Amino acid sequence: QVQLVESGGGWVQAGGSLRLSCAASGRTFNGYAMAWFRQAPGKERELVAAVTGGGGNSWYADSVKGRFTISRDNAKNTMYLQMNTLKPEDTAVYYCAARPGSWYAVNQKDYAYWGQGTQVTVSS
Repeated sequence: QVQLVESGGGWVQAGGSLRLSCAASGRTFNGYAMAWFRQAPGKERELVAAVTGGGGNSWYADSVKGRFTISRDNAKNTMYLQMNTLKPEDTAVYYCAARPGSWYAVNQKDYAYWGQGTQVTVSS
C-alpha cells in the first residue's frame, strides 16, 4: 500500500515556474514507477511525465518536452515535477500516481495508487 500526497501547486503567470512534489509513504519507494498526470476542466486525464523506479529513465508528453522535468529522490520517498515556461494550457489539476514495478506505463489504468491532486493555474 502506498499513500501519495502532492504539494506545490498554485497560481503563476505565463512564463513562470512551479515545482510540484509528491511524497510517498512506505519503505519500498524505489519499487514503484511513478508518474504525473493532469486533468483540465472538461478534458480527460492525461499523462504528463513518468519515471522508472530507479529514476534512470523518463517519458514526457510532447506538449511539455523541454519545459518540464520529472525526477525522484528515493532516499526521501519523493517525486518532483519542475515546470518551467508555463503556459495557460498547462492549467489543470495535477496528480501523482504509482505502479508496482520498475517501469512506467502510459495508461492511467495501470497505476494503482493516486494522490488527491494539486491545482495549477497559469494566467495569460
